[in-house]
Amino acid sequence: MKTIAIPRVLLGMFLLALILGSCKSEAKKDATTTNSAIAETGETKRQGQAFLKDDESTPNVLNIAIGSEDHTTLVAAVQAAELENALVNAGPLMVFAPTNAAFEALPEGTVENLLKPENKDALANILKHHVTPGNYSKDFLKKFKKLGQANDQNTTVEVKGDDVYVGGAKIIASIPAGNGIVHVVDKVILPPAMD
Repeated sequence: MKTIAIPRVLLGMFLLALILGSCKSEAKKDATTTNSAIAETGETKRQGQAFLKDDESTPNVLNIAIGSEDHTTLVAAVQAAELENALVNAGPLMVFAPTNAAFEALPEGTVENLLKPENKDALANILKHHVTPGNYSKDFLKKFKKLGQANDQNTTVEVKGDDVYVGGAKIIASIPAGNGIVHVVDKVILPPAMD
């Protein structure tokens, strides 16, 4: 009787295929279990770079807003409009961040109305009007007359003494970020059609 010699390479490939096949079925089982749990609870995880934990890098513009007690309304609005991932991209981004007091100065019920799911697009338009590409200091902004915002509209830049106003909102503080700069402003900057 003859013995058949199986080359070691073929034997190794066969074993590797068995191992990989086993791993794939386990991964598929885990995904099925996770999807079933989500279906039962109705919960879905938000995905994207904004939802990754990173305690070592310089905070990005979103991290700065989240870490500020004076910007809880802005953060709630960003979350309602689902713009978190846009604020963590490489940039550079300039975000003109209205304080809670700036939102409170809007006509009564405005913020609550904008936070409704059916007004998500209008809210996103307003928030994008607070973002522009670049990383310019308050002093450098004095050289501009207009800025092109992320909602494809322009807003004005005015200088009054040492103060800089963007869309009528005064810059009251500036915080460098890992992907740009946050200019804290004392007013919500409304797009021209909403003034």
